[in-house]
Amino acid sequence: MEKRKHILAIINPVSGVGSKDKIPRLIETVVDNEKNDVSIVMSEYAGHAHEIAEMAVAEGIDVVVAIGGDGTVNEVGSALCGTDTALAIVPCGSGNGLARHLRISMNASRALQVLNNGVVGQFDYCTMNGQPFFCTCGMGFDAAVSDKFSNEGTRGFITYIKAALSEYLKYEPQEYLIDIDGTKMRERAFVIACCNAAQYGNNAYIAPRATMQDGLIDVTVMSPFGMAHCPIIGARLFLRQLGKDSHVSIYRGKRIVIERSHDDVIHMDGDPIKAPARLVFEIVNKGIHILVPPTLPDDV
Repeated sequence: MEKRKHILAIINPVSGVGSKDKIPRLIETVVDNEKNDVSIVMSEYAGHAHEIAEMAVAEGIDVVVAIGGDGTVNEVGSALCGTDTALAIVPCGSGNGLARHLRISMNASRALQVLNNGVVGQFDYCTMNGQPFFCTCGMGFDAAVSDKFSNEGTRGFITYIKAALSEYLKYEPQEYLIDIDGTKMRERAFVIACCNAAQYGNNAYIAPRATMQDGLIDVTVMSPFGMAHCPIIGARLFLRQLGKDSHVSIYRGKRIVIERSHDDVIHMDGDPIKAPARLVFEIVNKGIHILVPPTLPDDV
């Protein structure tokens, strides 16, 4: 007889744009209670989901479900790194980059079905100065936009585009010293993104060929470009063709050191944080267990 899975679902009630009030009832309806024992808890403050997930690991819980956006996934996932407890995702955020990369449905009911029929795989995660992230961590223009977006009164894709347009008009690119596995280069960059997964979210592919099982970080370096080139960059971002643009170079490595002139904001899995001038990125190959759809392609 198949062993029952012990599952803890953590709901972030303030993530994304919609209400989470119907999620507990949906869990009761969708999740097979003959195979699974499910408990539900609401996170109450920043960092709370991480604390709950740490306790779940200590209690031997099989799967912890992050119900929220990429920030919630980061909080939960960072507590599960290097453990036997698997991460599951029900995407309810603004971008949902990791869920999209892993082909998890944006429909909550279908995402919850993965708890019944999904498989546990081992995937890479990255660290920035020792802090785990699972999707992307970037600096430059996109970090400035993330910072502005976080202070807006509303969420969603349209709000993000408005923040990006207003930030573009005043943003000044910086100089960076980049060391990729010992190979050094100096760049004046508009954006630098260190990527474990392929996209920011909303199907915007900043590292189109990134996979989460190759033991490598994809580093996308975008040089400054004029306003007239913005539509082309935007189209290539969403068509998964950014690597073809003359303003973009994509490198791969296991250890990336980036130095800039001063402390500044970066974004980590979509959330802006103030970070020091020197940043060290490292990959942890297949360091986290994630529950994914059974039909997941091999190149994810």
